[in-house]
Amino acid sequence: MPPEWDWESGEGLLGIDDPAEVDAAFERGERRLGTAMIGLAFNCSLEEASPRIVRAMQLPDRDQRGFAFTAAGTAARLNGELTPELYAALRAEGPGRKSIAENAIDDTLDYVPFRQLPLWLKWWKVVSKVQDKLETWRLESAYAVSDAWKALRRRR
Repeated sequence: MPPEWDWESGEGLLGIDDPAEVDAAFERGERRLGTAMIGLAFNCSLEEASPRIVRAMQLPDRDQRGFAFTAAGTAARLNGELTPELYAALRAEGPGRKSIAENAIDDTLDYVPFRQLPLWLKWWKVVSKVQDKLETWRLESAYAVSDAWKALRRRR
């Protein structure tokens, strides 16, 4: 008996393992394609899932696009690499704290060896580490000033 995927409710789509079924769903204009991309990332090879994930990153529905980026992060976690097309899609969306690709880029930085990252992502890793360190120092100094101010007020 073939597996059943409910495109209306999304039930079973995390278990989808048939790229041809996903291609047909794109042609039908199904609503839950981003969810299906996560299933493909789990159940298919990176080479099979990658072009479909990239296609889903262009969907008009922001939520489904977000799931497609989640699928890219999942692919990075599971495979320890991404395809050039996925790297290009992440770069097009852009790194940064307000990007829909933020978590996918973070997963890529965490699970893909540094030497395998494209140059732009290597630079982003360095920039983000510097930003994190500066934010840490800012918070530590703000807490120190706050503690000092409280201590001075108690002495009065």
